[in-house]
Amino acid sequence: MSNLLTDNPIALQALMNETLFSAGFTAEDVVLAEVSSPSSAVAWDSSNEEFVYRGDKSSGILFILRYPDYPYFSPKADEAFIKTLGALNIAAEQVAVLNLANPQNPNDFKRIMAFFQPKKITLLGVEPASLKLPDIAHNSYMRGRVATVFNTFSFEEMFVDINKKKLFWGEFKTFINS
Repeated sequence: MSNLLTDNPIALQALMNETLFSAGFTAEDVVLAEVSSPSSAVAWDSSNEEFVYRGDKSSGILFILRYPDYPYFSPKADEAFIKTLGALNIAAEQVAVLNLANPQNPNDFKRIMAFFQPKKITLLGVEPASLKLPDIAHNSYMRGRVATVFNTFSFEEMFVDINKKKLFWGEFKTFINS
């Protein structure tokens, strides 16, 4: 292990689980490329408000996600999000989208409720426990005094597993139209 060049656990996991091939570059080339390439950093939106979000919070419909690599969705997930809402005659601008990965957004459910005042909340790949909510099974919802919380998979999970997509769509239509 004396030749180990990284102690980053994510890098180690990737290195230990994949077959590696040399592309003819050295470790120094990789370090220089990482230092000179700031494109991997997310350009987070900012706001003077308590939360940074996209869309309209007055609709009472809130989508909560945690995408650390994008301000909101990946391009493919954004397209799927727009199509999903469009199929229900809802424009993406009519709902609020909150990315908890944005460092300006508090991960505090009470503050989220006070700020957005939603009636319907969809957790897209966000575990309810991370918001200190009771356990909610995937593709089911919990009715609260003020809002109903629908817990489902992230779009990336649905892209990989068509059954997750089918389960989501059937339950999501019922949830939004209720």
